[in-house]
Amino acid sequence: MRANRLAVGLDIGSSSVKATHLVEGRRGYSLDAFGIAPLPPEAIVDGAVMNSSAVVEAVRELFWQAKLKVRQVALGLQGHSVIVKKLQLPRMSQEELEESIQWEAEQYIPFDVKDVSLDVQVVREADEVTQQMDVVLVAAKKDMIDDYTAIISEAGLQTVVVDVDAFAVQNCFDVNYGFPPDQTLALVNAGASVVNVNVVRAGVTLFTRDISIGGNQFTEELQKQLHVGFDEAERLKMGGDSDDPDGIVPKAVEDVLSAVAEQVAGELQRSLDFFAASAADAPVSKVFLCGGTARVGPLFKVVESRLGIPVEIVNPFRTVDIDHRRFDPAYLVDIAPVAAVSVGLALRRAGDR
Repeated sequence: MRANRLAVGLDIGSSSVKATHLVEGRRGYSLDAFGIAPLPPEAIVDGAVMNSSAVVEAVRELFWQAKLKVRQVALGLQGHSVIVKKLQLPRMSQEELEESIQWEAEQYIPFDVKDVSLDVQVVREADEVTQQMDVVLVAAKKDMIDDYTAIISEAGLQTVVVDVDAFAVQNCFDVNYGFPPDQTLALVNAGASVVNVNVVRAGVTLFTRDISIGGNQFTEELQKQLHVGFDEAERLKMGGDSDDPDGIVPKAVEDVLSAVAEQVAGELQRSLDFFAASAADAPVSKVFLCGGTARVGPLFKVVESRLGIPVEIVNPFRTVDIDHRRFDPAYLVDIAPVAAVSVGLALRRAGDR
């Protein structure tokens, strides 16, 4: 395999597995492969693997369906076993930083340091006045990393990069939109069980938070309020028709979805208010929404109304060259919000930090 070839971006979410492979050329990126395979309920719960054989089977099926020949994988992680903290530390070299980070991490992460893998990156060099630099600390539980890399190995693949979903979305956004130097943006990845918020200014993360609410709440509430099964609730959530067209009024579906969307928007507002309290000079000017739950009809309108700032759905294929003989453009437009993490991961290659 060529050393410079990009890895397959593999996003293992709680409801499905997404894979993207890009090819890098002189004029940018082109789409080589993309696919989605569903997971059974409870196979992944809050990022923890509960049914590894089902996930392995889904990954194998996905690679077969998408005709993927590349075996190197960039993997994304999320959930309560992943901690991201932005810290201010005195000016020091990279070597000193890596030596001191174990001690720093003990103060900021709720796990035993022996049980986690740590990474740290300087996002702003120390200034002359304060002599303080900004760093981002990422800690992920080793047993969680082991569970995911075991799935990749069992599927006959090789993990070459392990990233965090929030940063994969950030990389995807940077390639497709770029970060304006004078604006603070909120990148919101709304998945089935977690909504991740990443506030970014000029390409630098200022604040991250995971909210334990997502697409599953919409499904559960539809099941409960309208007395329908899981599959029908999933279909109604995404704007599909009822099995019993005489039995369910579309307005009843809309009302349930809007009520849950209000909860999500309220949690999002609390997170951004918390950020604003510590960064009054950098108010969020726009929200970019991605993830499978971004496709739930009322969510976009409710979030925009609640926050009072513009909201836009991320298109991770915005600047990617698409061969319309191989990929249906209407399908890619529909599925775009779901693909953001896997596209961000697909920008990575073996040996990347």
